[in-house]
Amino acid sequence: MTDLDLSAPPVPAERTWRTPDVFWPALSAATARLEPPLGVLHLPALRHNAHDMLRRAAGKPIRVASKSVRVRSVLDAVLALPGYAGVLAYTLPEALWLAEGDAEHAPIEDVVVGYPTADRAAIARLARSPELAARVTLMVDSIAHLDLIDAVVPPGERETIRLCLELDSSWLAPVLGHVGVYRSPVHSAAAARDLAAAIAARPGFALVGMMGYEAQIAGQGDNPPGKPAWGATLRWMQKNSREELLARRGEAVAAVRGVADLEFVNGGGTGSLEFTASDPSVTEIAAGSGLFGGHLFDTYRSFHPAPAASFALSVVRRPNAQTATLLGGGWIASGPPGPDRLPSIAWPTGLAMVAREMAGEVQTPVTGAAASILRLGDRVWLRHTKSGEPSEHLDGFHLVDTVDGRARVVGVAATYRGDGKVFL
Repeated sequence: MTDLDLSAPPVPAERTWRTPDVFWPALSAATARLEPPLGVLHLPALRHNAHDMLRRAAGKPIRVASKSVRVRSVLDAVLALPGYAGVLAYTLPEALWLAEGDAEHAPIEDVVVGYPTADRAAIARLARSPELAARVTLMVDSIAHLDLIDAVVPPGERETIRLCLELDSSWLAPVLGHVGVYRSPVHSAAAARDLAAAIAARPGFALVGMMGYEAQIAGQGDNPPGKPAWGATLRWMQKNSREELLARRGEAVAAVRGVADLEFVNGGGTGSLEFTASDPSVTEIAAGSGLFGGHLFDTYRSFHPAPAASFALSVVRRPNAQTATLLGGGWIASGPPGPDRLPSIAWPTGLAMVAREMAGEVQTPVTGAAASILRLGDRVWLRHTKSGEPSEHLDGFHLVDTVDGRARVVGVAATYRGDGKVFL
């Protein structure tokens, strides 16, 4: 393990990811003594992404979405940068672990759980700890969530529970219908105000925040390769959705502020930093996947993160002269099953997965011009789609930095899995 310092953005000479035939062979050379499967975090690329996200946020604080990182030391290093503040966790047990701290990591004192919880044991731990109750905020979108918490620990027997009200940020399009993800049932300003009033009337709760994730804007690339008509449709959808959400979210936030003194209003994601930063009703932006730079973001027109995270697999079979088989590879991203959820082959170029097999849990056959020259033991570099999936397959990322003008391994950063933690 080594201390991560992301304070200085990379100098131009370190931006080797812009020249693939330099970048990927350099990673192979730096990790030559390590056995695949292995994951790498290229620190100059990670620094670039962290600083570029701050530029895109235009001064609005970024709350780090831990689901897209799942590496405690990276969370700590990013939070040390001015402009990043707090964590958006994905489960309550994870939030408690982050907020407690340990011998190697200081407690993270501002953790919002991005999804409602029904984990009764974790709720009980939170409710009976003054320190944790002050650091962790739960997500709610219905009175039923309040009832569940009260059933675990009644108001008179617990600490005050901090709450964040989630506003549905999907678009109810006139022709298309529901566009976005199915999250909160609270869609209108009136519904948000009613729930806020119900929370304010309940003892043992404090409404401190609002959140809304515009997945149809932040999580959908607007320039899909080879699909110009679909790209134009997506851009039309996103333009109209932005206009609708800007007005509705502003009304909902104003309505809730009439009931509760909100500490924060959270919105956005890596793919919508500019739009969300422009919304005067939002005080902070949630983002995380842009740090590692998955290939999902290759389909966006407005920004291009560096491939900070990548992984290498070994060639272990040669079924025929035109095919090489990699060990492992099925590191699949969430979302509708499809080719865009699979890892992409970054190096060598000229490789493709076999259509009838694709990326598998234990093997991934590849074909193409480069396959014929691959030998047993050679490595192939791949990029993940989003950002959380490599951390669920690796105990740690090897940290590669530029030392004396060369890429070298300078340490290892444990993933949640390497820390013995699996939260979801």
